[in-house]
Amino acid sequence: MPAIALEPHQLRLTIAPESLGFASTAELQDLPLPWIGQERAQAATQFGLAMDQPDYHLFVLGEVGSGRTSLLRQATQAAAAQRAVPPDLCYLHNFDAPERPRALRLPAGQGRQLRTAMLEMAKMLQTDIPKRLASPDCKAEAEAIQKAWQTQEASAFAALDAFAEARHFRLSREGGQMVFTLTGDKGHPLTENEALALPRERRTEIDAAEQALRTEIARFLDTMRPLERSRDEALVNLRRQTIKPLIEHAVQDIRQGLKKQIKDGAKLGQWLDQVEREVLAHLALFEAGDAAADDTDAEDERKQRLADLLARCQVNLAVDNSERNGAPVIVEDNPQLRSLFGAIDLQTDTDPPHADFSCIRAGSLLKAHGGFIVLHLRDLVEDEGLWPRLRRFLRSSRLQIDEGSAAAHGPTAPVALQPEAVDVDVKIVLIGSVEEYYALQEADPDTARRFRVKVDFAERFAASPATRHATAIFVAHSCKKRGLPHFAPSAVARLLEQTHREADDQSRQSALFANTDALVIESAALCRARGGALVEAPDVDAALRAHALRHNYPEEQLHESITEGERLITLRGTVAGQINAMTQVDLGDYRFGFPVRITARTFAGHEGLLNIEREVDMSGPIHDKGVLILHSYLTALFSHVAPLALNASIVFEQEYSGVEGDSASCAELYALLSSLSGLPLRQGIAVTGALNQHGEVLPVGGINEKIEGWFQACAAAGLDGTQGVLIPARNVRHLMLSHAVLDAVKRGLFHVYTVNHVSEGIALLTGEASGMGPGALPDLTADVEGTVLSRAEQTLRAFRRACQSAGHTRRGRGGRGGATRKAD
Repeated sequence: MPAIALEPHQLRLTIAPESLGFASTAELQDLPLPWIGQERAQAATQFGLAMDQPDYHLFVLGEVGSGRTSLLRQATQAAAAQRAVPPDLCYLHNFDAPERPRALRLPAGQGRQLRTAMLEMAKMLQTDIPKRLASPDCKAEAEAIQKAWQTQEASAFAALDAFAEARHFRLSREGGQMVFTLTGDKGHPLTENEALALPRERRTEIDAAEQALRTEIARFLDTMRPLERSRDEALVNLRRQTIKPLIEHAVQDIRQGLKKQIKDGAKLGQWLDQVEREVLAHLALFEAGDAAADDTDAEDERKQRLADLLARCQVNLAVDNSERNGAPVIVEDNPQLRSLFGAIDLQTDTDPPHADFSCIRAGSLLKAHGGFIVLHLRDLVEDEGLWPRLRRFLRSSRLQIDEGSAAAHGPTAPVALQPEAVDVDVKIVLIGSVEEYYALQEADPDTARRFRVKVDFAERFAASPATRHATAIFVAHSCKKRGLPHFAPSAVARLLEQTHREADDQSRQSALFANTDALVIESAALCRARGGALVEAPDVDAALRAHALRHNYPEEQLHESITEGERLITLRGTVAGQINAMTQVDLGDYRFGFPVRITARTFAGHEGLLNIEREVDMSGPIHDKGVLILHSYLTALFSHVAPLALNASIVFEQEYSGVEGDSASCAELYALLSSLSGLPLRQGIAVTGALNQHGEVLPVGGINEKIEGWFQACAAAGLDGTQGVLIPARNVRHLMLSHAVLDAVKRGLFHVYTVNHVSEGIALLTGEASGMGPGALPDLTADVEGTVLSRAEQTLRAFRRACQSAGHTRRGRGGRGGATRKAD
């Protein structure tokens, strides 16, 4: 079967604008945006988001630009809107163990309500407690208690004073201490000298009297201490009984203001009871001291202690869901230990720095409780310590903020704070590439099994009227969101054709809509520049050309090297053992095709096929595999000429950056057959295609770029109608060639030939029958003398005879020498 020249309509899919069914994308901007071509991923997402069970987190895998992040954000927001609003999270001071703050969950909105109520209560207590304590009733009762004690104390002291006076001592109080002085007969105090001048007997009596007085003073003090304690307790009880109704009323208002259906109601009740006890135990802090200058420091200390007391009675609202209408959706674009797991902020205004319950800050995981959090796997694994911490969280679903999260603050004093751990009900949406997904499955299967929902985004999908309509809706939404001019049907048709080009398939569209979105923006910018109201097809074409111009400098350099004769490429005529192959260069952000010359040389010998690139380590494993398959086919093709006496070499001329891929297998075979048969090959036809062991031509990638790269080289030298390309027939569906190539084909200046078997290609390139049959068998029906195969066979037989002749000569010379030596 001969090679087939394709018709222009086969070289590109063309979409009729009138088939789209709208006059402008403005008609579509209010329609809902579907998951274009991602039905599998959409079903998996809906299943995973609805699954309310542990370990059913979602792993989203797909290429960047496939819409995986934006679509998952959209899906999680829709699912979150159907969920109940999760509770608030508060941290409270633990009066029993301050280093272990308590966590409290309250219905949404009640955390803010409790915080406000506690602040208002603190203000009220600072105002009302001093007023209550200074009230006439309280003062009167306190004075009564004090007067009763004073009466008892005065009576007891009078008895003690009489006891001292009877023994010639004058008793007084100075600075809270009892002081007694010896007096004479007339009642005046005796000096030390006068006391020493007394007779010995008198001094002995005085010493005994002094000892008795001391004993009586001790008895007086022992009697008064219980009375003082009773007085103090009575005053304290009076103050407490005066203030307790005030605090109880305030606390009761707080309790009643909160809903009774609180899961942590008992915990909140216990904490409010502790607040009440703490305030009652420190009522003295609410009373201002003496304003005298000497008491300034004491007053400042009292105020500080009061502020500390009231601060301990406040609420740290770590997660406030009061303004939500559904569950939260957190998209964490910059995950760190602090932002993801929470942190403890140090109070650096003290020496040394310290922290308390008010320094606790919730991270994204706590904020996402009851909802969803979206993370990128690469962000997690690149931050040392982040991924192991997340793994531990996945095992327990409990989170405790610890001082490790405060490490980012630098070398400071350790934070002796261990907040209470809390259960976190959150569904994690982890986004990664296909490679990252399977690497996780292999390296960390325990964590991988927590992500039981695999959301696999396709890189391309089968095109249909429905997908084209959905793509038009996508364009409409993009225009609406950015305030761009809308697109005419012709422009949308051109965008659709570009999605087929990116997919390298006439029946499939690319799912990388980030590229489409960028093309929409750039086309709209050019439309505005010309003052257009609607984006038309020429605007899209201009945007594509502008994009190529921004990226194709390396391509232009290579083509200039052909034009200037630096790189040897023959575009016309015929040459034996030489052929032009087509390669693709992928720069990441830009792909282009480029021709490369392949040459083959054959000689008589026994070394077989030599791949020069492999010998110098410039070829990859896929290319080496292709050469080995070629060698296998060549051996089978000439198996009846056994053994083969062949030395052959193949080289990619002027190729210095390495060769990979098997798409040049056919070209390499043609060059070898040309060298063996002596039949020259058409240099105006470039070849691409892989080869199997039966001579069937297999499809290759980058077919459009390869053809256009060769076409550009030919056009630069001038098209004369003899140039074209030879490609696998199985690549026809992948053709989305430029309009320049189509125009040249229509005018007969360029040709695109397809083949299913290598025999068809060699016949086109040499103009002679191949002589090859199906598989690796000769074609017995062909003219034996005129085929490529027969000519190559003749050369191989000549090689074998030459080798045999050389072998006989060597053996003959050796035999005579051996006989001579034997005779000796």
